[in-house]
Amino acid sequence: MFDHVKIGVSDFAASKAFFMKALAPLGVTAGAEGEPRYGIELCAQGPASFILFQTDEKPAHLHLAFAAETRGQVDAFYRAALEAGGKDNGAPGLRPQYSGAYYAAFVIGPDGHNIEAVCHAS
Repeated sequence: MFDHVKIGVSDFAASKAFFMKALAPLGVTAGAEGEPRYGIELCAQGPASFILFQTDEKPAHLHLAFAAETRGQVDAFYRAALEAGGKDNGAPGLRPQYSGAYYAAFVIGPDGHNIEAVCHAS
């Protein structure tokens, strides 16, 4: 559905470091990058990208869910995100209230956003 999503962050360097480490287990790598007000494009498979840019505006908290192909990737995302300074908001596990195979983990990122990795495979 999306070609790209771009969000403002309060500390570009900290957010870049957090998302690069937390999303690496999901195959996300750095794409195009400019000065902090332009930002950095984070990419995985396919044409969609996630872009971070420096802003002085206080962004509203978001819930961002990133697709994982395996439950192991969800587990690795969670560990990497905590190591990168994220705060626990829900350890890896099944969430049957969403669907029978919904396996996810949640962390709070540098700007207070709820960052999730989710796998829908059984």
